Amino acid sequence: MNSDITLPTLLEIRAAHERIKPMIHRTPILSSTAINTLAGCEIYFKCENFQKVGAFKARGAVNAVLKLGKEQMERGVATHSSGNHAAALARAASASGIKSYIVMPTTAPDIKKKAVESYGGQIIFCEPTLEARKRTLDEVVADTGATFIPPYDHLDVIEGQATCALEIWEDGLLLDALVAPVGGGGLLGGTALTTHYLVPTCKVYGAEPEGADDAYRSFQANRLIPMTNPKTIADGLLTSLGNLNWAIIRRYVADILTANDTEIIEAMRLVYERMKIVIEPSCAVPLAVVLKNPETFKGKKVGIILSGGNVDLGKLPF
Repeated sequence: MNSDITLPTLLEIRAAHERIKPMIHRTPILSSTAINTLAGCEIYFKCENFQKVGAFKARGAVNAVLKLGKEQMERGVATHSSGNHAAALARAASASGIKSYIVMPTTAPDIKKKAVESYGGQIIFCEPTLEARKRTLDEVVADTGATFIPPYDHLDVIEGQATCALEIWEDGLLLDALVAPVGGGGLLGGTALTTHYLVPTCKVYGAEPEGADDAYRSFQANRLIPMTNPKTIADGLLTSLGNLNWAIIRRYVADILTANDTEIIEAMRLVYERMKIVIEPSCAVPLAVVLKNPETFKGKKVGIILSGGNVDLGKLPF
């Protein structure tokens, strides 16, 4: 691990949880007998699809905004995001009485564009490439003086996302494994960090689409390999793994498992049919990898973080 990085301590993660409590939901943990039978293990779903803004991203965004100094608050915040972080930051900024400037690709789902607007975020559109996102963001920051709050590669954001696993462990579950989706890695990194502190015997797994498998390839090669031209239905997991999160993941994550889009859609449909709750494709990836790897999870108690529920109901993939 990079010796220059000082990771959030357990004390700091607990402090973050206290800080953000008034602005987030403590989400429930649900289970399904039918899904357990299919999977051959006991699964406990941490339902961040019920979180504010419909995703776990509310945690990191609120924590990052609340830790800003007075001068930073006056200039507002900015980010680039295809959806959930965009809405989360716009909401956190609005609730704190400050401005937010959100760079979004033109291809972002309409439901996520509308969410950002509803929270008072000022959207600046760009072409759907990482280069265009970064260039446009740099221009916005230069024009406004706003503080850049990255979607995932930021210690205050990771610290906020780590509170999701903190709630799981505070609820007293005795899990053998905990599975979280991985795109930029903020949720997986935070989950792995909290679990390392509290229940180091629990194995943490990352779940990733085959069409955007930079975390999987990085993990296998033991070096960070950037994502190029990702293609997957899981639109929330298109981003490249962040450097800070990679430092945590390579040290505290047991493995990265992948599923293809067909398997992701099947898992998504299973949750709709059996649990009667709304999840987005990215959210279904952990269940897809558990169903795909029965030998890894057979007979175990497995936690799955359902990361978000922001999906266009008019464009369901089934």
